[in-house]
Amino acid sequence: MTNFWYYLFKYVLMGPALRLMGRPRIEGLENLPEDGPVLLASNHLAVVDSFYLPLMVPRRIFFLAKSEYFTGTGVKGRFQRWFFSASGQIPIDRSGANAAAGALTAGKRVLESGGLLCLYPEGTRSPDGRLYKGKTGLARLALETGVPVIPVAMIGTDRINPPGTVLPRPTRITVKIGEPLDFSRYEGMSGNRFIERAVTDEIMYALMAMTGQQYVDVYAASLKEKPAETA
Repeated sequence: MTNFWYYLFKYVLMGPALRLMGRPRIEGLENLPEDGPVLLASNHLAVVDSFYLPLMVPRRIFFLAKSEYFTGTGVKGRFQRWFFSASGQIPIDRSGANAAAGALTAGKRVLESGGLLCLYPEGTRSPDGRLYKGKTGLARLALETGVPVIPVAMIGTDRINPPGTVLPRPTRITVKIGEPLDFSRYEGMSGNRFIERAVTDEIMYALMAMTGQQYVDVYAASLKEKPAETA
């Protein structure tokens, strides 16, 4: 039933409006295997990244989402839980010491079932359109499972609904699927933080080359936390 709702959203309930609003196009689709487990590593400019990427890719895509999306109460909470489940989101608890382990386990389940999993190595949306330092969780998952890692560039999604606007603004969105990255030389080195950082940096370099974004060697989340710390 979940598959039914996923494709109903994609082709009937949301797809036509998304296409009208973003006039999306995709490049490099031939780089994506038609079946088998794959890790997609994407830059993250806006919430709609998680809608336009599935819209343009024939295979079903799974994402890891914060568990708060699935714990609401009342009619709104039930609708939100159903909506995120139907759209391919998998809940993970991002709080506490076991957050990384929980995400890793959830990701492994998708890949072990032959699924297509997309992660945002920046960990959160870019606050200003630049590309920020990647977290190493994706690298650890790639090294532990040995599945292909394919970089994905989302371009233009930040212009649809920029901060301070209410109504969406029609624009042109491009989804670029890059060639698979080869990390076989690091086989058996999962858990080595220096290797995981090297793999992560290679992924971020590929994204920088594909998107044309300026790279910033700090975590995006640290910038979002500064106003609260100052206050």
